[in-house]
Amino acid sequence: MYSRIRLAANKTFSTISVSRRVSSRASTDTSSLSHHNSLEEILRKNGPRLSVPSLLQQRVDSGHAVTLPELRSITNRLIKSNRHDLALQMMEWMETQKEVHFSADDTCLRLELIIKSHGLHKAEEYFEKLSVKLAKASYLPLLRGYVKSKLVQEGESLMEKLNGLGFLVTPHPFNEMMKLYEATRQYEKVVLVISLMKGNKIPRNVLSYNLWMNACCEVNGVAGVESVYMEMVDDTSVEVGWSSLCTLANVYIKGGFVEKASLVLESAEKKLNRSNRLGYFFLIKLYASLGNKEGVVKLWEASKSVSGRATCANYICVLTSLVKLGDIAEAESVFISNVLLGAYMRGGDIRRAEALHHRVLERGGTPNYKTWEILMEGFVKCQSMEKAIDAMHRAFEVMKHCHWRPSQKIVMAIAEYFEKEAKMDEANGYVRDLHRLGLASLPLYRLLLRMHEHVQRPASDIFKLDKIIMDRES
Repeated sequence: MYSRIRLAANKTFSTISVSRRVSSRASTDTSSLSHHNSLEEILRKNGPRLSVPSLLQQRVDSGHAVTLPELRSITNRLIKSNRHDLALQMMEWMETQKEVHFSADDTCLRLELIIKSHGLHKAEEYFEKLSVKLAKASYLPLLRGYVKSKLVQEGESLMEKLNGLGFLVTPHPFNEMMKLYEATRQYEKVVLVISLMKGNKIPRNVLSYNLWMNACCEVNGVAGVESVYMEMVDDTSVEVGWSSLCTLANVYIKGGFVEKASLVLESAEKKLNRSNRLGYFFLIKLYASLGNKEGVVKLWEASKSVSGRATCANYICVLTSLVKLGDIAEAESVFISNVLLGAYMRGGDIRRAEALHHRVLERGGTPNYKTWEILMEGFVKCQSMEKAIDAMHRAFEVMKHCHWRPSQKIVMAIAEYFEKEAKMDEANGYVRDLHRLGLASLPLYRLLLRMHEHVQRPASDIFKLDKIIMDRES
């Protein structure tokens, strides 16, 4: 694996916080941009037409200051809205400015964005150019990229390199490799990683023990897991919390030890953090696996005492668990959501699905892209095409704010309905909307061309949309 680990001196690199203003030293041009416009407003208004570096440089050249905290704030906002390419452009521009002192955290973030926008190969090229100091502080995003892509050889090669540089002094890279081995079902190697950590006096943390228990379940069975758990209990540097108890309970559930699993879950409940809901929903899933509806409902009720609003994911978790237990009525009483809507649609119960949807609207609920997707698929399936068309047009509004797009199957089903019913004007408007959203396709244009030819109407406007040349016989 990584031969013998060479320990390095433990150095602390502080993240430098920069709050100075970034501005052009030689700027005499008058900009049309308002001095009162914030950087966020400029990006929101002009982002689709101008590149981020152009916008930023334009603002700086106009003499308007841009602060580094503001740049980082906008970058984080872009990341949260999944606009990774724009966030990367922000980071790239920042790194080229002499006045900006790029921190280790900034380097890590840029690596993550490169992976998301351009893939691992480009990230490797960027990592190779980093100084030793920055490489030590920012190798984890690259290693995590290998883990996500299940690239064992690349992960092991990076670990060898990190070992040679003396970087392997914390449990984090070892935990990532254990995740990689578990994802590729190489459970024996997980055990070898633990042995390597022990041999080189690398401390184990809670995640290390949880991964080790999961691997032991596959290699040594329940007895092996219990042995690891006892070692964790004896390790004074870690605290056994709900996550480890959930891991142990899951092992018992897999092995059919229902009574032991139930006892462990009871202990896990006592360890739950009263200021965070995460643990509650891990337990809810495990109670559902045990077929214990009372446990699911009990934890759901207990989670309501945690401060803050429950998320959509929380509702989906409890609903999925109740649907899994076959209690649709209880699920409906807990919360009306897309999970239940999908259950009705899949069962062909369009009437109840529509009634459910209308109740959500009456209670002030806001449908998201998944709502419209479920409705469209259900309406197309039962040939309620006018309702499917209405759902599609409502989805068009949602598409302006997210990356979701409907399947081509649904897009074409609606188009074929327009053709069958000879709804020319509706079809033309539909294709224009799809073109605007980048969803137009050659089959769609062919269908529209057939409609124009059938009524002997000029079709020149069709080809202006994408400047396409089409064989009229195709």
